Amino acid sequence: MPASGNLYVVAAPSGAGKTSLVKALVDIMQHHVTVSISHTTRPKRPQETEGINYYFVDESEFNHMIEQNAFLEHATVFGHSYGTSRAWVEKTLANGLDVILEIDWQGCQQIKQLFPDCISIFIIPPSVADLSDRLHKRNQDNPDVIQLRLADAKEVVSHVSEFDYVVVNDQFDHALHDLKTIMEAGRLLQKNQIIKYANLVKSFLL
Repeated sequence: MPASGNLYVVAAPSGAGKTSLVKALVDIMQHHVTVSISHTTRPKRPQETEGINYYFVDESEFNHMIEQNAFLEHATVFGHSYGTSRAWVEKTLANGLDVILEIDWQGCQQIKQLFPDCISIFIIPPSVADLSDRLHKRNQDNPDVIQLRLADAKEVVSHVSEFDYVVVNDQFDHALHDLKTIMEAGRLLQKNQIIKYANLVKSFLL
């Protein structure tokens, strides 16, 4: 019986570089980890692809999925709904693959109720000024939305103590190294190793 995969929750203030870091992490650990693709009611941005970045659905379909208990967690962020597929996550973990959920702190609280052993990681930018600069440079939002995101960052960061690990995204390569280290350590957890090396352990106990 293979060990089940680990479930990771990665959260951050908007613009902290979470998505870029997670993508780079999956690229270098692709045989061990994958990212859950959320459903969202948010409009698709020009550079985004259906089924790769998100599954884009309307409000009616999203509410129907809630009624069908199809989500492990769901939340509303900046007026749009986001949800994580229950069936896909459970199947992927059962197949021994680690799963990363890129969700907010509200979703993390919900996931911890269902998966107490999940490993949570909070990514924080090095300063408020740096976060503001990143939000302006990515050129995705109008100035009013950027101000909302900066104001929301204060609320988001106030939940940092609820997470197992904190990674400061000051230098991208350093932050990526920290994430990779966390993932590699997760694969050495006793609950996984005791299954993987069951025969070795048993040989000492005979």
